[in-house]
Amino acid sequence: MRRPSLGDWLRTRPSSLVFLAVTVGVTTGLGAVAFRYLISGITWMFTGDADFSGLGPVHSSHLPWLGAGFVVVVPAIAGLIYGPLVHRFAPEARGHGVPEVMYAVAMRGGRIAPKVALVKSFASALCIGGGGSVGREGPIVQIGSSVGSALAQWLRLDTPRVRLLVACGAAGGISATFNAPLAGPFFAMELILRDFAAQSFGAVVLSSVTASIVGRAVLGEDSFLSLPAFSVHNPVEYLLYAALGVIVCIVGVAFTKVLYVVEDVCDWVWRGPEWARPAVGGLALGALLLALPEMYGVGYPVLQNAIQGRYVIVFLALLMLAKMLATSLTIGIGGSGGVFAPTLFIGAMAGSAFGAVVHMWWPSATEAAGAYGLVGMGAALAGATRASITAVIMLFELTGQYTIILPLMVAVALAAGTSHLLSKQTIYTQKLWRRGVDIERGHALGDTVTAADIASAPEELLKADMPLSAAADLLARASTGMLPVVNDDNEFLGCVSAEDAVTALDDNDTSARVDSLSRNTPAVAADAPLADIVTALRDHSATGLPVVDSATSRLVGWITYETVLTRMIAKNADSA
Repeated sequence: MRRPSLGDWLRTRPSSLVFLAVTVGVTTGLGAVAFRYLISGITWMFTGDADFSGLGPVHSSHLPWLGAGFVVVVPAIAGLIYGPLVHRFAPEARGHGVPEVMYAVAMRGGRIAPKVALVKSFASALCIGGGGSVGREGPIVQIGSSVGSALAQWLRLDTPRVRLLVACGAAGGISATFNAPLAGPFFAMELILRDFAAQSFGAVVLSSVTASIVGRAVLGEDSFLSLPAFSVHNPVEYLLYAALGVIVCIVGVAFTKVLYVVEDVCDWVWRGPEWARPAVGGLALGALLLALPEMYGVGYPVLQNAIQGRYVIVFLALLMLAKMLATSLTIGIGGSGGVFAPTLFIGAMAGSAFGAVVHMWWPSATEAAGAYGLVGMGAALAGATRASITAVIMLFELTGQYTIILPLMVAVALAAGTSHLLSKQTIYTQKLWRRGVDIERGHALGDTVTAADIASAPEELLKADMPLSAAADLLARASTGMLPVVNDDNEFLGCVSAEDAVTALDDNDTSARVDSLSRNTPAVAADAPLADIVTALRDHSATGLPVVDSATSRLVGWITYETVLTRMIAKNADSA
């Protein structure tokens, strides 16, 4: 019997997921660290500081002759660099990143072009370092996902494993960026895979932990926010937190509406070449930064100040509205960056303002405004994305405070429920829906599902040069009675059945090789819709058929009535 090769082990064995998840975690962790340093370096190059927002007087030690006006020029200079870069090499690197990953997983079998990681890194770092009011989390999710996808494609893994490594990259990116090894897996499972299968969850957790270890080894183990301890002073406060969840959810949904309205306005106004759009639009963004420099970049120092109670109520409301506009404008002009951190920022401002008001009215029985700001962050995230588990775990890990969990859960639950009442789409799925892509139908086996989406890995693979004696042993254990034959490049050559092996052995043809026995079995195209899959299985009276990429002739997976039925049952259960 032929011993399985390294390629066979990586493609088919559950134990290989440990190696693959760790590899993606290490790579993504290093990528997240490099990305953060890249943002800090570009910000320093433009401003003279590693994080410019919230520093006070508006000036650049590197551009002193421009005075406060440097914030008008810098976004345009950055846009003049990353605009052509994105337009020429990877248009999918434009925008906030997560919807593109969701689309790749749901509709393209997890396949993302490897160049996206490199282009997204430089484009987002230039955008954020040059004043773009967006987050670094969306880009690192897309970067980590493209790393996982590239590794899976290079190893010629089947579609389920490609998707899984994409999720591993997304989890690792969130984990390393926020120092949140628990939130990373839930983000990947809730938003990217949209599935909580045990084997998938184990691999994603392993990747997240590995990426977090790498990030902590380089960046340290400090919490994202440094805050005093908060607690619930009076049981009546839970009602206030419940009200906060509903109010902040409305704010989060409003942010989604503003984001896409501003994007539509930018599309309507702009008539020039797309590569020049970020540079020209950067002047408009710069004018906003001149009026309110706290909007420069991600804005974590400003968020920290708000949670610590350093701003008055009116200024908190102004920061909330300005962040909505600044982030929307950055995305609308063709910028590259995430909306995850801006959503947290907006929630913190709304929550802190709410907390300041109730603390003013009832100081003896309510906590400081910062506690409401923290809960507002989670409520805004749940309202905008409906990733409730991620919101709760993320805020717990960011703050390290267990005492805030109960009010946080109350607010997040009500925010997620209110979000369903106010909008059919989330801040991520809205972008795809506007393109005519219904991500829910694609995931739930709707009209756009393809053979690649539901194919599973073959039980075994037969190599073309394999002797009959080794092949017979594998065929004897195959439940389908037939196995696919591939060459060293994973190109599909045909199938060999147990009947073929019995016939050859009965003829004493023990020297036969697998390629001499393979038959020209009909294959299902990777992009075949559900109706064609069922027709192919029925017409050929097959218990299973290979799924092949039409462009490369490579084997994508194996499809049976059972795999189709399993997904149909899952669909019916979800819609019940």
